[in-house]
Amino acid sequence: MSKLPTKAEVLDWISANPTLTSKRDIAKAFGIKGADRIDLKRILRELEDEGHLEKRKKTYRDPDRLPPVSVLQVKAPDANGDLFAQPLEWHGEGVEPTVLLIPRASDPALGEGDRILARLQVVHEADHNYEARLIRRIGASPRRVVGIFRKTAEGGRIMPIDKGSDKEWMVDTEATGGAQEGELVEAEQAGPPRGRLGLPRARIVERLGDPTAPRAVSLIAIHQHGIPDDFPPEVLAEADSMKPAGLSRRTDLRDMPLITIDPIDARDRDDAIFAEPDDDPQNEGGHVLWVAIADVAHYVTPGSALDREAKSRGNSSYFPDRVVPMLPDRLSGDLCSLHEGVPRACIAVRMRIDAQGNKLGQRFYRGLMRSPASLNYAEVQAAIDGTPNDKTGPLLAPVLKPLYAAYDALKSARERRQPLDLDLPERKIKLDEDGKVTSVDFADRLDAHKLIEEFMVLANVAAAETLIAKDTPLLFRVHEEPPQEKLESLRDTAESAGLTLAKGQVLKTHHLNQLLHQAAKTGEAELINLATLRSMTQAYYSPKNFGHFGLALQNYGHFTSPIRRYSDLIVHRALVTAHKWGDDGLSVQDIERLETTAQHISDTERRSMMAERDTTDRYLAAFLSERLGAEFTGRVSGIAKFGLFVKLDETGADGLVPISTLGNEYFHFDRDAGTLMGGSTGRIIGLGMRARVKLVEAAPVTGGIAFELLELDDDEYQSVQGGRQARGRGRGRGKPGTSPRRKLAKAKAKDAKTKRKVSRKRRET
Repeated sequence: MSKLPTKAEVLDWISANPTLTSKRDIAKAFGIKGADRIDLKRILRELEDEGHLEKRKKTYRDPDRLPPVSVLQVKAPDANGDLFAQPLEWHGEGVEPTVLLIPRASDPALGEGDRILARLQVVHEADHNYEARLIRRIGASPRRVVGIFRKTAEGGRIMPIDKGSDKEWMVDTEATGGAQEGELVEAEQAGPPRGRLGLPRARIVERLGDPTAPRAVSLIAIHQHGIPDDFPPEVLAEADSMKPAGLSRRTDLRDMPLITIDPIDARDRDDAIFAEPDDDPQNEGGHVLWVAIADVAHYVTPGSALDREAKSRGNSSYFPDRVVPMLPDRLSGDLCSLHEGVPRACIAVRMRIDAQGNKLGQRFYRGLMRSPASLNYAEVQAAIDGTPNDKTGPLLAPVLKPLYAAYDALKSARERRQPLDLDLPERKIKLDEDGKVTSVDFADRLDAHKLIEEFMVLANVAAAETLIAKDTPLLFRVHEEPPQEKLESLRDTAESAGLTLAKGQVLKTHHLNQLLHQAAKTGEAELINLATLRSMTQAYYSPKNFGHFGLALQNYGHFTSPIRRYSDLIVHRALVTAHKWGDDGLSVQDIERLETTAQHISDTERRSMMAERDTTDRYLAAFLSERLGAEFTGRVSGIAKFGLFVKLDETGADGLVPISTLGNEYFHFDRDAGTLMGGSTGRIIGLGMRARVKLVEAAPVTGGIAFELLELDDDEYQSVQGGRQARGRGRGRGKPGTSPRRKLAKAKAKDAKTKRKVSRKRRET
C-alpha cells in the first residue's frame, strides 16, 4: 500500500506545479496506485469542501492562485509603456494579483480593453505577481466616446461634441445605463454597425450630467482627452499617511526670508526666492540669489503608489474652474506647498551673479525653510511702484528691493543672450461662483512676473549644469531649431508685410527678435508674432541634450515645479543622487526608463495643452453665445481650404468664416503661400488682414464659433456683401485684382511657391 500524502503536501505540490494539477498528475507524483486512488479522491474532495482547492474541469487549483492559462483584460499602458492586465478568472480573497504582459516580436499590438488568452508564470517582483505571454487575442479594444445622449425608440443616439465631427453612435435599449435625454455621457464601442443606417454601436459607461452646466465645460475636455481625475484609494492612503519632514540631514534655512510670489488665485506654491548683495569684494555690484523648491522627492519615492500615479499623469492640468493635479491635495496643497509661516522641506540652490547678470557659480542644498510671506504679483509690483500694503511694506527694503536689483542684472544678461521675445498676450477667463463666464481679459505682464521667470530660468540652468558636471542622468527640456521650410514660410509672410528676416546665415533667436521688433512698430505685430510661433518646433523632454533654441540656452532642465511636472521630480531625484543626500534619489528603473519616461511625459503635456485649449474654446463660445448678431473686429489668423479663421480683438476667440459664404466666385487655396485667391477677381486673402465680422453661431458644447465676413481690409477697404464685391473705398477702385499691392502679393506668392517646389526637387534628388 502506498503512503498517502497529507493535505498540506497535496497543497504544496499543486502550488509548486500549477500546470500538473489533474488527479492523475497528483497520483503519479505521490506514487499512488490502485485502490489508494479512492483515498486520494477523498482528500481532494475534503480540500475542495474546506475551500483550499477548487475543481476546474478535471484539474484542481488553489483559488488564491490564477490558472496557468487565463483570460485577461488589458489595461492602459503605464508611464513606462508597460502593459498590465486584469485577470478575469480571479476568485480568491485579498488583493487581486498584478499581471505584467511580456510581449514578443510576433505578437499583435494590444490596447486598453483587449481581452486575451495568456499563459501565466508566477514571479516575485515588487510591482507584479505574474508574467503573461499571449496565446491569442479574443476581443478587440473598445473605443471610448464622449457625447450628448438623445433618446430614440430603439434606445438612443450619442451626438458628437467635437468641432467638425458629425459621427453619431447608436445605443441599444439595454446599453443606455439609465442615461436621460440631453445628458453628457461617456460610452465605449459595443459592436459593429447594424441596421440600415450603419451607425456604430456604443454602451454607456458613465453619466456626466448636464452638458450646459457651466462647470461641465472642463469636465468634457477631461473625459474627451482621457485625463485621469480621480486618485486610486491606495494613492490617497499613501498620501494621507505622510508626515511633515524634519530637520534631520537638512540645512536649516528657516531664518532666510524666502518669499513666494504667485497669482492671487494660486492653488499651490512650489517655489520661493531671496536675493542680497554679494559681500565678496571680488564681485563688486554682484548678487547672491536663492531659489528654493518644494522637496517632492522626499514624499514621492521611486516605485511607490504615488510615484506610479504621478508618472502616469505626467503633469497637472489647469482649467479656469479646476485643477487636475499630478499629486493628491495632501501633498500638492499641503506638505509640498511652501505656505507662509510653516516649515517645509525644500531643495534650494544658491547662485552668484555679477553686476552684468552672468552666473558665476551655484551650490545646491537639501534644506528646511519657512517662508515669511506668501505674496501675489500685483501687490509686489504695487509695492515696488510706491504703494506697498501692510504685508509688503515691512518687506520692501530688506527683501523686495534686493530682488528687483538682482532682476535688473538678469535683464541685462537676457538682453545679451537674446531669447525669443514673442509678444502673445495670455487670455484670462473669469468665472462667477456658479462657473459662468463673466469676462475674458488679457492678463497683465508685470515686472513681478518677469522677475520670477528669470529666477526660475537661472535655477533650471544651474540644475542642468550641476548634473552634467556630476555625470548624473537627467531629463533635459529640449527645444530644437525650427526647420528650414518653416523659416522660409515665415520669411515669405514677413516680406508680404513689408518686413525682412535675415537669410544666408545660421538663424539665431536675435534674428527673429529683429523681425519681431520691426513688426512692433507696425499694424502687423500680431500677425508676425503668430507666424513666428507657428514656425517653431514643439519643446519636449529627452535624456539627451539638444539645447533650448527659444531660450538661447545650451543646458536646460526643468527643476522648479515638481508638484506639477514629473520631469522636475526626476531632476530632483538626480540631485539627491548626485549629492548623496539619501536613498530616495534616482532608482535603477528611473535611469533605465528615462527614454520612455521622456516620451510619455511629453505626450501627457501635449494632452493637457489640447484639453486646456478645448476648454478655453468652449468657455469663449459660451461667453459669446449671448451676443449672436453682434459685430466684432479682428484679424485673419488662419487660412484653410474650407475657409478662413478670424481672431477677435476683444476676446482672442477664433471663429470660422466658411468659404461658401465668401461670394459666388471660386477661391483657390494655396497651402504654401497660406492664401485664398478669388478665381474671377484675383482677390487675395492672407494672414493678418484686418476684418470686421458678424457672429452667427457660438456652440458652447463643441466650442465652435462661426462668423459672417462683413469687411476685409487689405489696404483697399473692399467689403463683401451678399456675394458681390461692393465698390471699394480709397486706393485701387478700378478693376479687381489690378492694384499694385495685389499684383505684388500674387507675384510673391507665386515666386515663393516656385522656389519651394525647386527646393523640394533638389532634396529628393
